[in-house]
Amino acid sequence: MDTLTPETDRLSPSRRPGGRPAGYQSWRDLLFVHWRLPADKIAPLLPGGLTLDTWHGDAWVGLVPFRMSGVRPWWSPWGARFLETNVRTYVHIHGRGPGVWFFSLEANHWLAVKTARALWHLNYRWAETTFERHGDLVRYRSRRRSWPKAESHIEAHLAAEGPPRPASPGSLEHFLVERYLLYAQSPSGKLWRGQVHHHPYLLQGAELRHVDESLLAANGVAVEAPPRHVVYSPGLDVEVFPLVAVAWRR
Repeated sequence: MDTLTPETDRLSPSRRPGGRPAGYQSWRDLLFVHWRLPADKIAPLLPGGLTLDTWHGDAWVGLVPFRMSGVRPWWSPWGARFLETNVRTYVHIHGRGPGVWFFSLEANHWLAVKTARALWHLNYRWAETTFERHGDLVRYRSRRRSWPKAESHIEAHLAAEGPPRPASPGSLEHFLVERYLLYAQSPSGKLWRGQVHHHPYLLQGAELRHVDESLLAANGVAVEAPPRHVVYSPGLDVEVFPLVAVAWRR
């Protein structure tokens, strides 16, 4: 549960890896809603090989709804579009490769759910989802179709504070949103790492007007206080690179 030191390299993962991407995606209208939690409550929920990545000794768990479009393999000119809401926390392996562990990912595209579960070993769940935007008000809803049932309803007002800006390295916002590595575990227990590449997020403040969710509890995450950090991004285009097996030692 150790926090990575200030000297930990958090910038190298943002550099584009060599080779051809496995596919392309566009992420739009992202709302990053985060809770601050005791590290010892979240660390036991991680698979072997991963260590919780903390900020000043505490864990952060995010609920991130957004729109996906142009989701396609590199060889296809056609892409899918759907809505997603993921529950995530932050991890590393022996102080290296700070990235994301997804507890679950809700999506309203049945084929995308099946494909991501089979090929990317991610805990996607089929859900009914909606997104609305009325001026500076954004509204996201998700209701899982499978067991255990879980849902979320989030409304936020976007702050009028000038143009969106990138997060400053070393800031909490950079720690929470600038993540280019993801970890996944196959049914056999094997650990995998994937990488994405994109420009830094442009961010603007947001104020929660309403949050009612049971997704965190469905993943074993108990929260007793409101979210501690909320920020919005209009989105960006993403290159997705193939998974690679992770070698780790106990």
